[in-house]
Amino acid sequence: MGISVDACVAQHQGDRREQQDRAAIVPHPRGGGVVLAVVADGMGGHTGGVIAAKQVVHTARNNLEGFSARNDSARTLLESSLNEAHMLIKASRFINEKDPHSTAVMLLLQPGKVSWAHCGDSRLYHFRGDSLVFRSTDHSYVEQLVVQGRLTAEQALVHPNRNILLTSLGGIELPKIAFGESASLQPGDTFLLCSDGLWAYFTDQELAWVINGCSSAREASELLIGRARALGNGDGDNISLAILKVVDAATAEQVARPAAETASLASQSAQ
Repeated sequence: MGISVDACVAQHQGDRREQQDRAAIVPHPRGGGVVLAVVADGMGGHTGGVIAAKQVVHTARNNLEGFSARNDSARTLLESSLNEAHMLIKASRFINEKDPHSTAVMLLLQPGKVSWAHCGDSRLYHFRGDSLVFRSTDHSYVEQLVVQGRLTAEQALVHPNRNILLTSLGGIELPKIAFGESASLQPGDTFLLCSDGLWAYFTDQELAWVINGCSSAREASELLIGRARALGNGDGDNISLAILKVVDAATAEQVARPAAETASLASQSAQ
């Protein structure tokens, strides 16, 4: 049975003055069923975060062009992209007189295999139907308290120090990077990459229910952003996400959706 991917990348500026996130789904220029998804959440004051997040996406896109699924390691591609972006963001301080930083999460999809890496608190979720298979662990103060059993996941969502990061791209120290992969893709698998402007409003199970209950990646993106905006109650952060739903190839042909559909859900989406 063949499989296909229904994918969507979407953003909303929220109630902030500027969209400092960047997100993209990039097919390999030579095809072959290779696709790279990236979400970067920029930090560093006015324009500084934009500089950092743009650099993450630009570096990943450039490195993908030279990637060979037959000869190269997915982990090496992801690690080199994050480390290279880190060095370039640091260098930009001297040029732009800013203090740019960014979190990032990347996913590389290849035939029958998916690999991912992240730094900071931009997240990767892997759902199978409405069940959580995997969620990345944030590089944050509060998440470490959860790992140590000192906080529950529910308490972490409202903790006053939930935004304190232990690592990021562009910092003084080398970034901490976490990796993962799965080689057992099947219809019903969904991968969600998102910034904290989205996940802060949902439990893992709520995200699974919403995405599984939608017929397409675009519909799920619209619904999630709409709910996050409502829950933000006039003080919502930038929202960025990418959804990749693995579907049966025959079903994909019936709904006739493109492999990667971009939804512009904000009044001012990042370009």
